[in-house]
Amino acid sequence: LAELKGIATGIVSTGSLTDALPAAGYANVVEQDWEDDASVPADAAGCEDIASQFVSFGERVLARHDRAIDGIELAFGGGRQHFLPNEASVDTTDADTTAEGLRADGRNLVDEWQLAYPDGSVVTDSAGFASVDSLPVLGLFDAAQMHYEADRANDRAGEPSLEQMTRRAVELLATDPQGYLLVVEAARIGDAHAAGSAASALDETLSLARAVSAARDASDPADTLILVTADHAHALTISGYPRRGNPILGKIVAEGKVDPALASDGLPQTTLGYPNGRGFRDLGAETDADAAYAAPPLGGRQDLNAVDTTSAGFHQEVLVPLEATAPAGEDVTLHASGPGAQRVNGVIEQNVVFHVVERALQLFDLPGEEVTR
Repeated sequence: LAELKGIATGIVSTGSLTDALPAAGYANVVEQDWEDDASVPADAAGCEDIASQFVSFGERVLARHDRAIDGIELAFGGGRQHFLPNEASVDTTDADTTAEGLRADGRNLVDEWQLAYPDGSVVTDSAGFASVDSLPVLGLFDAAQMHYEADRANDRAGEPSLEQMTRRAVELLATDPQGYLLVVEAARIGDAHAAGSAASALDETLSLARAVSAARDASDPADTLILVTADHAHALTISGYPRRGNPILGKIVAEGKVDPALASDGLPQTTLGYPNGRGFRDLGAETDADAAYAAPPLGGRQDLNAVDTTSAGFHQEVLVPLEATAPAGEDVTLHASGPGAQRVNGVIEQNVVFHVVERALQLFDLPGEEVTR
């Protein structure tokens, strides 16, 4: 709708640009894992994969609405492997495998995007990101998800932070006199929870907070509506009676005590925990939460007496061992500032968020069309 109205559009994600949330803006598929053609099953032949739909977005809108659009002006994130063929000749300097791409059809969607936007920029590293000064731009900074913020320095080619991508996106999109619609996803919060790392999840949440601050600093609050919410909760629990000032990642120490409080099994416990997931890991200073997947799930209590539970590589104990921590069912919060924020109050259904955005940008009022409400 924003594209049909001539409003600039942008997507920023620390996950893949073909993940469910970013893809919801430009793709239609029945299975969110169909990120490239190799992931589309044989019995679904003819269904266009998500990465391909990113490139064909303009053509599909034109065919459906008989109205030309200029396409997504800005996209920053990961997911490079879904755009590239399974050929070593197209690997970037950031590739971790012999053939970085996953596509089986031989198409190089990065080249196709560049052909469609000859004046556009394709960037894959920190140096390229720093050089971006115009639209359109496609930034693919990692083969899959981008690095966790705590692990970002380990990216060999360098990649921008969520804060940096958000700030630059606002600065570039704000030059459009018709306004803009920008979707920013702090995707790695959920990934950290799935891996059972409360430390990484909290660190990624702080990264989101910095991105929100960057968006506020780079925009005018008089004409910019900012919404902050989540797609779902995760099963992280906060329990026990730790003393005031006790580290949130530490073991529970009762008020007036020095040593950790012991449960009825004689073992200490942490304030934060997960009811299910991959379970306990003591990986020391490891900053990549996904390192938890190197070992099978481990359920049950562990002796944490000699374990530094505040370290980056500590993963909480779980009751039920699963491949990943499951999402939870709590309502999530929705925060708003700017024009239209008054529509956000009380308990609302999630579909109302769309209408808040629509009214702020008047997306139904398309040029040359009369809309009856």
